[in-house]
Order: sequence, then C-alpha cells, then structure tokens
Amino acid sequence: MGRLCSSRYEREARQRGWLRIAGLDEAGRGALCGPVVAAAVILNPQRRIVGLDDSKKLTAERRTVLAERIRRHALAWSVAEVEAQRIDAWNIYQASRQAMTEALAQLKISPDYLLIDALRLDLPLEQRALIKGDARSVSIAAASILAKVARDARMQELHGQYPQYGLAHNKGYGTPDHLEALRLHGPTPMHRFSFAPVRESSCWAAGATQEVLPLDLAPFAARDD
Repeated sequence: MGRLCSSRYEREARQRGWLRIAGLDEAGRGALCGPVVAAAVILNPQRRIVGLDDSKKLTAERRTVLAERIRRHALAWSVAEVEAQRIDAWNIYQASRQAMTEALAQLKISPDYLLIDALRLDLPLEQRALIKGDARSVSIAAASILAKVARDARMQELHGQYPQYGLAHNKGYGTPDHLEALRLHGPTPMHRFSFAPVRESSCWAAGATQEVLPLDLAPFAARDD
C-alpha cells in the first residue's frame, strides 16, 4: 500500500514541542538548463489546504491553484533559486542545498523544525529527511508545489529569450527535442555545462573533431519535478 500525503510528521513534531515547522523541497534538479529552485513553507495547522501532494502528481492548472492557496494561507513561505553557473561551480547536490538554505533565510518567521525531501542541511536546527517526502508530508508537498510553479515561470521567461530550445514545454529537461536543439545550436549561458549532454553538445557545436560517444539519455529524460 502506497504512502499517503498527510500531516502525520507535522503532528509528531508538534507533539515533541516544535511549533514552527518548515517543509522544504526543490525543483529542477535533473534539468540541463535553468536554475534549481527551492521553496520553504510553514503551514498554518489551523488552515488546512485540501489537495496538497507531490507536485509531480498534479496538473499545471492544479499546481497554480494550490500555489495561490499556499501563499494566502501559510504562516510563511519563500522561494529561492541557484542559477546554472553556480550549479556548475558547486555541483547540483550542493546547489540544491544552498537554494534550500537561502529559502529558509528569507522566511518571515524563523522555523524551529525542518521537514526536508531526502536530504539534510548544515544548520543548527532540528530536522528530518524523508525519502519521497513530497508525497508523504503536506509541508514538503506545499514546498514542492511552490518550487515547481516558480521554476516553470522562470523557464517560460527563458523560452522568450531562447525559443529554439522549447523550454516552455520541456522545462530544461533532456527531452529529444531539447537534445536535438543542443546539437544544432549548442548551449546557452543558462545551460549547465557540468552536465554531460550540455558539455558534449558544446564540443559538437564548436566543431570538435573528436568522436562524441552516444548519449545515455535515461538520467536526463523528461521529469516533472
């Protein structure tokens, strides 16, 4: 039986005396282009938001509706992003952690307990990492929705600058059309050069004569996180 998204972990934390529980999640970790975006949300336990779940399970329209409700009813929320250049400098794991840390710093209420999707932060705060937390904790689910909606909006902006890559629909992930655009046009400054498909497309576009091995597309296949 699959796990259900619920307020169980928030209730357990409150029973232990924690009052300001922040959920954290990110979007765009596996993309080839654009920022990784993180959100932090402190839900109001007195204002239940019906329908919170892993953003990947929701339609774009439903995410938009829920994001507006989260922003209106949460005790505090914030969104932060780390651009491609910093992802290349740090690696995507560290960039994701930094985006979450920045989102926390922007909250108007300081949390005393963190629920995080699948990782821990180097902060002096009580925290719990939950595997697939966006499908288990309503606070993490709320953060996943805000992060996804914010990142999709950012990719729509980038599409206006670089329409040939189809970023409005592929959101920067390694879809066949995106990979073909990389082969034809090379990467933009918004691409992540530390990711192999981007790095190899840069060599291809520059007219490199060395053999480029066939890409293993599986790790970069389209995802909706």
